[in-house]
Order: sequence, then structure tokens, then C-alpha cells
Amino acid sequence: MPHDISLITTVAAGFGLAMILGFIAARLKIPPLVGYLIAGIIMGPATPGFVADVELAGQLAEIGVMLLMFGVGLHFSLEDLMNVRRIAVPGAVVQITVATALGTVLAMYWGWSFGGGLVFGLALSCASTVVLLRALETRGILDSVNGRIAVGWLVVEDLVCVLVLVLMPPLAELLGGSAADAHGAGGSLWGTLAVTLAKVGAFIALMLVVGRRVFPRILWAVARTGSRELFTLCVIAAAVGVAYGSAKLFGVSFALGAFFAGMMMRESDFAHRAAEESLPLRDAFSVLFFVSVGMLFDPQVLLQEPGKVLAVAAVVIVGKTVAAILLVLAFRYPLNTALTVGASLAQIGEFSFILAGLGVALDLLPKAGQSLILAGALISIAFNSVVFAAIGPARKWALAHSALARRLEMREDPTAALPTTVEEHFLSGQVVLVGYGRVGRRIAEALDAQKIPYVVAEQHRQVVEKLRERGVPAVSGDASDPAVLIQAHIARAGMLVIATPDTLDVRKIVDMARTLNPAIEVVLRTHSEEEAGLLRQESLGTVFMGEDELAKGMARHVLARMGKGA
Repeated sequence: MPHDISLITTVAAGFGLAMILGFIAARLKIPPLVGYLIAGIIMGPATPGFVADVELAGQLAEIGVMLLMFGVGLHFSLEDLMNVRRIAVPGAVVQITVATALGTVLAMYWGWSFGGGLVFGLALSCASTVVLLRALETRGILDSVNGRIAVGWLVVEDLVCVLVLVLMPPLAELLGGSAADAHGAGGSLWGTLAVTLAKVGAFIALMLVVGRRVFPRILWAVARTGSRELFTLCVIAAAVGVAYGSAKLFGVSFALGAFFAGMMMRESDFAHRAAEESLPLRDAFSVLFFVSVGMLFDPQVLLQEPGKVLAVAAVVIVGKTVAAILLVLAFRYPLNTALTVGASLAQIGEFSFILAGLGVALDLLPKAGQSLILAGALISIAFNSVVFAAIGPARKWALAHSALARRLEMREDPTAALPTTVEEHFLSGQVVLVGYGRVGRRIAEALDAQKIPYVVAEQHRQVVEKLRERGVPAVSGDASDPAVLIQAHIARAGMLVIATPDTLDVRKIVDMARTLNPAIEVVLRTHSEEEAGLLRQESLGTVFMGEDELAKGMARHVLARMGKGA
């Protein structure tokens, strides 16, 4: 060949083999990502035949992680992050501690040093963002409360992992590894910690203060050119550029930098279009993530250390899941939320590989430990779809056979019911407003202006607490749960307004509301024209669709300006 084409070869082989094996997996009713992982194993150095460039594949996979996290940021506002902070921050910290302790004890039982066990445990505690997002998107729950809690939890995990990666070199010698200076790091522990925290703080401040003002304006300026390709280029440049800059200047991960870039870009009116433009590239490059994981895996470890591999898989899939479920229940969230978060964390991924690689470089982690971590990642990623699929049947069985499970599903929450001082004001005729997002908030403002009484039913407890502080009657919980509608006094309400974009539970909410109050009037929203048609056919209520209302508003303006208005 006249020139090096290793990049083209890696991309062509990766996409081609992943497509073939992903298709076969789908036909066998297996998640396609299992096919992608097998494609990586075939292309990797541990199997005979063609060997792709592992380093190049890893870098391409990193681009996929950046674009994926950028897309999540476009759908995840700062308010969403703050709404789940009370469970995501302590939950992630405690879960990392528990998983690290399990891994450390297991490694020391095998005769490893404490330092090696600590690195091993930390690697097992880090869930994969890519796997989580794929699972949530596949099931349509990324924008649900459960999905937001899981994403917020992983954002906190990423921040903790950034600190761990920075602190490992100066601590290496103390833990029995090689001197930190040999690996390009050194200095006092407290000095390193202070610098790291200052960098992360500066990055977050820059994103919140400057990013919220700059990114939307850049997107608006590019959109005004009318060039679609320039707009797409702007989106990709923002995602990859900020991710790279944040890693080089502030020491945070590529994924975290891209996530904050997307979250700041969300302030723009073009955020929805930006998400659509980046979707094809996002999906394509995220496939290479799974291929790159497979390329790192050596199947020999399954034959040489089957007992240890099973133990690692048990810690990741069972230990982390059970710990997360118990933690979420301890924070007084319902069983459904606990099961979803538990399943979200039942795998390990990109940060685990980085930690393992650094641990080996610092002479802390044995080379065998890195192989076991890769084996655990491959098994847990492949089985994560099974764990998610088991949530529904497991919850259904538990609710049918366990009084404790039924009590956990119907948690006694101080924000679950209206205070008695509020209840006296609602004799009849109030509006029950389900959802207090962007649409719900505007409806509430209109009701306040006309002094029409209403009760808000909202899943975020923090939102409910803020509303109550302002004197707004609100109850916490999922409105598809009959108890929530009862607590909102649906039986005496004059109207039910469903302002949430999620139409999956609309029928259940309306059916329950009409069972408790047959005469109630129902108003609901949808984004899909097909869904709107079905809802109208079923006579569920008055349906409003965003595009319809936008078209009507624009038409009224045009007619009025042309002298044809009423």
C-alpha cells in the first residue's frame, strides 16, 4: 500500500462485522450489542486472523462516548440535575464505597495486596454511561424520573472517578506501587487534591456562567446562515471540541465535558434540531465502543480463571444491583425506581478500563486483574439487557407475593399527601395538573393569574417541596398510581390536565381519574400526530399537539397581518 490505511481498515472492519453479527443477534432475539461485542473479539489480538488497530478503535469509541453524552446533555437540563441531587450524590458515593469494599475483599481473598484490591474494587464500582443510555433509550425511559435519577447518579460517579484517577499516582507508592513521579505525576496529596477540585470547579463554573450564554448564541448565529451542513458541523465541533478542551485544560473526562456542553446547548431554541443532527453519528460511533470493548477481551481468561470471572460478574451484576436497590429504598423512593436504578448500575465500562490500565502502570494491579475486569465488563454488558428485562416480571411477582414489596411500592412520603391545612381550601372544582415541566409551569402561571385553584401532581419530590414552600398545593408521585390521584382529590376536581410529554401512562391515568370522577373533563398533550389520532379515537379527552398549536398560532398571525383575521 502506498500509505497507511489502518484507520480506514479499522472503521470498515468494525462497522461491517458489527452490522453482520448485530443482525444475526437481532434475528436470534438477542440484543444487537452482543453481536457488536463478538465482532470486537473476532477483530482483537486474542483471536487468530485479522487484527484491527486496538488503539485507533479505542479513540473512535471515545468519540462515540462524547457524542452520546452530548446528546444526553441536550435532553438533560441543569434543573433536572439539581432535582435528583439529593439521591444521586449520596447514593453514588455510598454505592461506590460498597462496590469498592466488595472488590477489595474479594481481591485480598485471592492473595492480592490491599492497593491492588482497592484499584480492583474501584474499577468494579464504575458503571458504563454508554450501556446505561442505550438501555434507557431502548425502553423509552431516558426522560422519565427514573431515567434522570440513573443519569444523575452516573454523572456523580464520573466526577468521583476523575478525582480517583488524579489521586492514584501520588498515592501509588503509599499503597505499595511504584513511585508516582515515574508516571508523570507527583507532589503532595493535598496539593494534588486542591488543584483537581479547583480545576473541576473552574470547569463547571465556566460551563454554567459562560457556556449558557455563549453556546446558544453560537448555535443561533450558525443557524441564521441557512446552511444545514454548517449547523451539523457546529454541533459536532461543540461536542468534540469542548470534550477535548475540558480534558486537556481541566482534567475532567471527555464524557463529562461533552455532557456539560450538551446541557448548556440545551438553552438554545435549536437544541431539538441539534439532537437530531448528531443522532446518526452518535449511533454509528457508539457501536464502535462495544466493538473496542470486545477487542480488549482475551477469551482465555474464561478457561484459565472461570471461578474468578464468575465472582467478578457476581459482584458487578448482583452485588452492585442489590446495594443500589437498598440505597434507593432507604431514600424513600418506590420499589419501581429502586429496581430501575439497580439495573442501570449492573455493569461496568469505560472508566473501569482506564482505572485498570493506570493501576497496572503504577504496579498496583496485577495484569490478571485487568483481564478479570475486562471479562466482567463483557459479561455484565451482555447481560444488562436481561437484567433490565427482568425488572417488570420481578416487580410484578414481588407485588403479588409480598406485603413488604407492596408497602415499598407505596412509600409513606411526607410530600405524598396534601397537608390538612391545604385540603380545607378544596371543596370542589379544582384543576389537577399532572406534571410541572415547561408546559405545566406555564399552565400553572395562567391558573394563578385567573385565581383558579389547582393541585400539582409531580414525580420530583424536590419540585413538590419548592411548590409547597411557595404555598402551591402539590403531591409527590406517579399520577398513574391511583393513590396519587386520590391524594390530589381527583374525586372533587373539575378538570384533569396532563402536561407531561410521556403518553405511555396517559390511558391508565385517565381511566383511573374517570373511575373516581366520571364527570371530570380531561386535557392532555402529545408530540406525535399518530398518537394524537389514537387518543382522540379513544375519546380520552381534548388533545393538544405542539405542532398543531404552533401552526394555528402562526396562521392566526398571518391572517391578522393580511387583514383576514376575525
